[in-house]
Amino acid sequence: MYNSKIIGLGKYVPNNIVTNHDLSKIMDTNDEWITERTGIKERRWVKPESKETTFTMGHEAAKVAIQRSGLDKNEIDFIIFATLSPDYFFPGPGVQIQEALGIKTVGALDVRNQCSGFIYAISVADQFIKTGMYKNILVIGSELQSKGIDKSTRGRSISVIFGDGAGAAVLTREEDNSKGVLSTHLHSEGKHALELASEAPGMGGRWITDIIEDNNPNDLSYFPYMNGQFVFKNAVVRFSEVIMEGLMKNNLKKEAIDMLIPHQANLRIAQFIQKKFGLNDDQVFNNIQKYGNTTAASIPIALCEAWEEGKIKDGDTVVLAAFGSGFTWGSAIIKW
Repeated sequence: MYNSKIIGLGKYVPNNIVTNHDLSKIMDTNDEWITERTGIKERRWVKPESKETTFTMGHEAAKVAIQRSGLDKNEIDFIIFATLSPDYFFPGPGVQIQEALGIKTVGALDVRNQCSGFIYAISVADQFIKTGMYKNILVIGSELQSKGIDKSTRGRSISVIFGDGAGAAVLTREEDNSKGVLSTHLHSEGKHALELASEAPGMGGRWITDIIEDNNPNDLSYFPYMNGQFVFKNAVVRFSEVIMEGLMKNNLKKEAIDMLIPHQANLRIAQFIQKKFGLNDDQVFNNIQKYGNTTAASIPIALCEAWEEGKIKDGDTVVLAAFGSGFTWGSAIIKW
């Protein structure tokens, strides 16, 4: 059995920077309030007049990842695209990537696991490669969330958190089983599904035709809802559990972690996990301060940025971990 190894990373974020001060002009909030609760100072939002989409941002990140991998695009034999904000209700963006890259008719899979989406996508790619079904897989996490959030005071608890952007990774077959993705670990707990959710369209049988017919300007079902304190309390528990699960699977101690890259949901969550595992600042990478929560894109953006800054080196033990809507959570243990 093979292992899978990441050989190319890329990221893309819109040029438009939105600071906490900018938000204070359109809603009742301020920099101190946002920073204290989330750690976020600014985020990237696609400009309303821009033609950028979830797909186009993913495409830009993918092109960089493929170029850095040293592969020809036609050596990619499968595509996995993780997002909660696809361009279309259907089809998903995986096929858009296949077409835009001009890759032959390879399979394209869309993953809808929100904040855990990239971990789930990496796990799927890893299993396909481990079994020998595919050799080179392109994995993308991309989100355009700024156009789907309530930017008024009513929606500030959500809108100050989320940002736009994309990250991508190319995985290939690694015959040395001591290197690459050592293991992945996935979990869910659906009883808490509506604690972090966007209900429309769908809503148990109420579809877009019903919503249009109602024409209710106060219908909040399209906007994301989050029970923040409940999500936070569950996140810190599940992060810890799934990281320990991965370490134990590979007979590793906490001290073996060279770099932890958590999903960028809230800086306080990351700091709690850092303290619990006794890690110093050089062992944890956070960039939520600059980009906010980019959901499925947050881990690949952070992973790419950490690698670009030389904070991940050959032989390092890298741990990826995420928790989010569903609830779903997961981890990946990687020997770089």
